[in-house]
Amino acid sequence: MIKHFTMEAEQIIDEAMSLTSLLRYMAVYINGDLILRERSGISGSSASESDKYEELIVNPTLLTLTTQRGNIDCGGLNYIIIRYGNFFVLLFPVAGGHVNFGFETIVNPVEWVETISALLKKYELL
Repeated sequence: MIKHFTMEAEQIIDEAMSLTSLLRYMAVYINGDLILRERSGISGSSASESDKYEELIVNPTLLTLTTQRGNIDCGGLNYIIIRYGNFFVLLFPVAGGHVNFGFETIVNPVEWVETISALLKKYELL
């Protein structure tokens, strides 16, 4: 679990952003604390205020619904992939919240699941 939230959240984001320039956005939301970052110079970006509400309201709601369904008889929930018009979201539930990885549309987010899972495990989030 993230002990020093801001510092470790920033480290996770730095490390993930260094993996590929095709990662355009990241958010770490745990226990009511939110850190988000968007790569500069990207096209088709969403408004920062709407990003904030996506992390505070939309993604927690989606994760609650899909986790509850997954726990009934599907073996749980590992992640969610969302395809918006301008980007993909690869959303991971973690203890106390979630981590959001926003990729360019030329990326197949499934190809990043193992790499991102390893990163999240390194920080004891999975």
